[in-house]
Amino acid sequence: MEDRYNVECCDFIHAHEEIVEKVRSKMPGEDTLYDLTELFRIFGDSTRVRILYVLLESEMCVCDLAALLGMTQSAISHQLRALKNARLVKARRDGKTVFYALADQHVKAILDQGLEHVSE
Repeated sequence: MEDRYNVECCDFIHAHEEIVEKVRSKMPGEDTLYDLTELFRIFGDSTRVRILYVLLESEMCVCDLAALLGMTQSAISHQLRALKNARLVKARRDGKTVFYALADQHVKAILDQGLEHVSE
């Protein structure tokens, strides 16, 4: 029975080669998929997601983020560096203070869709 299953499986793949090729032609390149994987990796940390949700509401400096989230400024700075490197947040200097905000509307859309998905 197991051998028959394997033969049927192989026949199935060959029978739909045109579908496989059509989908393969639409797949992003390996570099793009790697970049996408790295983007989603950033969302795999609850502290970074919390920071992003805070920044949905208002731009903030490290001091304010640390106070709001109950964390050290050093820990917040570390996470902001990762978020900035991923182009999810941007920084704006006002005198000696640096304020952070979401980089663009794409970040809000990602967060909104993620929340909608987990809320269903």
